[in-house]
Amino acid sequence: MANTTSGSYTFDKNLGIDEIIEDAYERIGMQSVSGYQLKTAKRSLNILFSEWGNRGLQFWEVKNQNVTLVSGQSVYTFFRSTADGVSDGVSTTLSAGINAAVTTIPLTAITGFPTAGTLTIGTEDITYTGISSLNLTGCVRGVNGTTAATHTTGDAVAQSPRGMTDIQEANYRVDTTSVDTPMTRISRSQYQAFSNKTDLGLPTQYWVQRFVDKVTMTLYLTPGSSQAGDFINFYYTKRIDDVGAYTNATDVPYRFVPCMIMGLSYYLALKYAPQRVQELKLLYEDELKRAESEDGSSNSTYISPKIYFPGIA
Repeated sequence: MANTTSGSYTFDKNLGIDEIIEDAYERIGMQSVSGYQLKTAKRSLNILFSEWGNRGLQFWEVKNQNVTLVSGQSVYTFFRSTADGVSDGVSTTLSAGINAAVTTIPLTAITGFPTAGTLTIGTEDITYTGISSLNLTGCVRGVNGTTAATHTTGDAVAQSPRGMTDIQEANYRVDTTSVDTPMTRISRSQYQAFSNKTDLGLPTQYWVQRFVDKVTMTLYLTPGSSQAGDFINFYYTKRIDDVGAYTNATDVPYRFVPCMIMGLSYYLALKYAPQRVQELKLLYEDELKRAESEDGSSNSTYISPKIYFPGIA
């Protein structure tokens, strides 16, 4: 009788798009699918992820970012991808040349860089997972459809967010002390009511505008020379990565795998098994509710005892 376990935790990491689609089709009674059936299922999975974005589900996609303040600049722009434009963020230069294969990147400065993220050198996008001294470690070269290349000492290195959908909260951060001052998010109407939007000083409020291909953060007050080089440190929500190739894994944590497959089954039933739509929708919403209750951040629970004195109302 078996008495050992696998000792691994990579089922969701190794679960390919093709297997997700296969399982979803099996739930509506279809097997050995191919051609257009695979194509339409992949499209439906991307649409399902868009639906989750509307529900505000992707707590696992909340990231942290710094943007360096520039004197006289009140609007900071974060494009969906490098193909859409050059985003604001933090920057430095290479302290030594690198070839197209190295996975540790030496920098002249690391101030303001988040512990993990995506950077651009020339036309190449690179992801990294850690920082050691003045080096970015765990780098994956040539991501987002770019090509790994050789770069020389002194080449510009720019780090900025990708796929941003909204900004959750922000602080003004002093570069020399890393002291944070909370900022207040305001509406467009509140920003519009300010009489002099070009006043210079320490920014305490910000307005967020969301476009198809970018998100902008407009600061008030506009940073002046005394604030130049300091940062706005903020948390933002990133959209779920597109499905991509059938051999890819999804950008979804393990606790959402059941509702992802059930949701795809429901979407496919709308096309291929209309008699099961209502049943699968209920099952999908049930799985989704369980995943939602498990996701997010939990606060400490405090229990206050109620003192009872017999005979006293």
